[in-house]
Amino acid sequence: MGGLWGALIGDALGVPVEFRNRAEVRKDPVTGMREFGTHHQPKGTWSDDGALILCTVDSLLNAEFDPQDMGGRFVRWMNENLWTATDVVFDIGMTTTDALMRIATGAAAENAGGGDEYNNGNGSLMRIIPVPLRFAGETTAALADRLGRVSSITHGHARSKMACAFYGFLVNQLIIGEDPESALETARSEFKNLYGGSPEFDRFRHLMMDKFGSMPDEEIVSTGYVLHTLHASLWCFFNSRNFRECVLNAVNLGGDTDTTGCVAGGLAGVAYGIQSIPLEWVDQLQRKGDVDCLLNEFADLCCSKATTGRTPK
Repeated sequence: MGGLWGALIGDALGVPVEFRNRAEVRKDPVTGMREFGTHHQPKGTWSDDGALILCTVDSLLNAEFDPQDMGGRFVRWMNENLWTATDVVFDIGMTTTDALMRIATGAAAENAGGGDEYNNGNGSLMRIIPVPLRFAGETTAALADRLGRVSSITHGHARSKMACAFYGFLVNQLIIGEDPESALETARSEFKNLYGGSPEFDRFRHLMMDKFGSMPDEEIVSTGYVLHTLHASLWCFFNSRNFRECVLNAVNLGGDTDTTGCVAGGLAGVAYGIQSIPLEWVDQLQRKGDVDCLLNEFADLCCSKATTGRTPK
């Protein structure tokens, strides 16, 4: 629950200042929910990030694990406003649009995502957190396979799939109660064991080696490129002591503020728990009642699966 609410809250905090540069944001830093701004939306509005997270949750609840069903719900979001905050789609990336158009015209969802070097935006990373939450008890290889298949619905390049895996491994460790530093080292070890021979592995050298807690923000890039988003989110997480500080770090970096807030907020929500999320932010979220019903049902499902005797690996 902390991870899901955390991602939605981080997204909503970032929506009003998306695309503003860091210097501009820091002249008027975000300290809480705002209205209007970049997309002219009411306070507490999530973007495509949050909507596709909720579509993913909806699919996992109703179809167990079916990328075709998931992709169909993504198409319904694009065309019918499924799980939007205000019944309007106001932000969608080109890579995601192209993939969902392919699904809408009959393509298999797992083959729809672009596999080109230039299809490595953060559009699959931003929505991936329900998968490691739901399948936390699985082996590293099995979880990575699921994460890659879900990424491929919109982003099929190995780099995007590997970024989702790295994030999923870290979430997996935080779920079982590892402290952040230990969780990161375990995730790095699992990632190296699985992908160390990949031609893409060197692209992740900063994620594998950087000491996030001692890096100045001048070294952090917060664009929509998947590895920038993942790196920036880890910096926010390891340079904060609680949920509030983490997500405010994220949105005040400027740039792709909603997605950095979403990805960092997911980590902080898992690590610190739902009780760490400021209640006033939760109360200001659009469609709070609908979201609460969906996420409670999903949490019940995750907890029931966690009691079947499987242990996280």
